[in-house]
Amino acid sequence: MKKLLIIAIALFTLNGMAQGERRGKDKQQNMRALLKDMSPTDVANLKSKKLTLALDLDAKQQKQVHTIILEEATQNQNIRKEREAKQTENSRPTKSEIIEFQNKRLDKKIELKRKMKTILTAEQYVKFDKINSRKDKMRTKRRNKRKVW
Repeated sequence: MKKLLIIAIALFTLNGMAQGERRGKDKQQNMRALLKDMSPTDVANLKSKKLTLALDLDAKQQKQVHTIILEEATQNQNIRKEREAKQTENSRPTKSEIIEFQNKRLDKKIELKRKMKTILTAEQYVKFDKINSRKDKMRTKRRNKRKVW
């Protein structure tokens, strides 16, 4: 009887763990779908408000940050549309295209940091850099997790 009870408990706990991971993936997919459908102005509004709260920006800084993020969001939307158009052809990008894309992405990142450095104070920039580095670490962690499967 004890063995049967132990087996039943083990099955329930394993089942609960397996379902818990799936729920997280569903949330992630829902968020991706929502972000995909958002306009660049909506994305810029949300991001600039989050940065305003995190960095305690004044009105002038908030407007400047909003314009920078709006530019970034429109560029990202154009890149996403181009990528979707290429994916419909079922062709994978070549190695040179991947390298070119990564170089462009890094150049944009450097440019964004330079612009933000001119707008923000030293303390705010340190916080901004800390926030971005934390996000980058989480992205690489998720990316590495996906590669395992």
